[in-house]
Amino acid sequence: MTTGKDTVILNFISMAGRGVDLNRNWSVDWGKKEKDFDPNEENPGIAPFSEPETQIMRKLALSFDPHIWVNVHSGMEALFMPYDHRNTTPDGSPSQRMKTLLSELNQVHCHKHCMIGSGGGSVGYLAHGTATDYMYDIVKVPMAFTFEIYGDPTASSKDCFKMFNPVDLAAFNRVLNDWSAAFFTIFKLGPLQLDEVGSKASTANLDKWVSIDEYLDGYLMERRNRYGKKMEVLDLGMQEIRTYFRLFLLSSVLLFIMFCSRISKGKSGRPIVSAIAL
Repeated sequence: MTTGKDTVILNFISMAGRGVDLNRNWSVDWGKKEKDFDPNEENPGIAPFSEPETQIMRKLALSFDPHIWVNVHSGMEALFMPYDHRNTTPDGSPSQRMKTLLSELNQVHCHKHCMIGSGGGSVGYLAHGTATDYMYDIVKVPMAFTFEIYGDPTASSKDCFKMFNPVDLAAFNRVLNDWSAAFFTIFKLGPLQLDEVGSKASTANLDKWVSIDEYLDGYLMERRNRYGKKMEVLDLGMQEIRTYFRLFLLSSVLLFIMFCSRISKGKSGRPIVSAIAL
């Protein structure tokens, strides 16, 4: 099993402080509005990359050759690939290899209930100016994905928090464990698929790659975590990935509290009209 250094970017999309949807602020098909466009939900900003967060991510992605991009969301359980602004997936063998990897993740970690396909063709609406489409079309990342890691279809549309976040410990641990383990499967199977893609995983580039077994053997087998405790490297890796997901879930909590508060204020500010003629 082989893996490349600095080949995977994880991105946790949220709303910027100025009310701009960071997953609509990228340049691919930016600014196009569907018939049901809601500026409170999909504000793309005044221009592509108008927000510092998207500028930072663009600069990071262009500073090296990432092989895999994962954009993490919640709202449902799904494994998406390009495109978001079309209801189709890319043509050719690279697209098929992305589907193969997603099918394996669905089998092993999603218990066969995750939706697979293009974001635009699977969720019932098109999204313009998204990060995943930019990474695939502009940065030429050979494997660009959007993961929807949780959703409660039984939740009321008025209960934003429950709709997008696990509310009990068992569900929280299941989400954390399943999706953390999914990334280790990506680290294992991704390079095998990239060997065949050939764009950024050419034979010349593979000379720079190292065996993960060799990488983990030796001094890395006993690393200290941030608290000084000695841990097996895989345990340490799982701990760090779980921390990322905790931060994502926490940011979701804060985001939807703000969102629901704004809706509540908007409703309370509406004038009351009497049904009885005065």
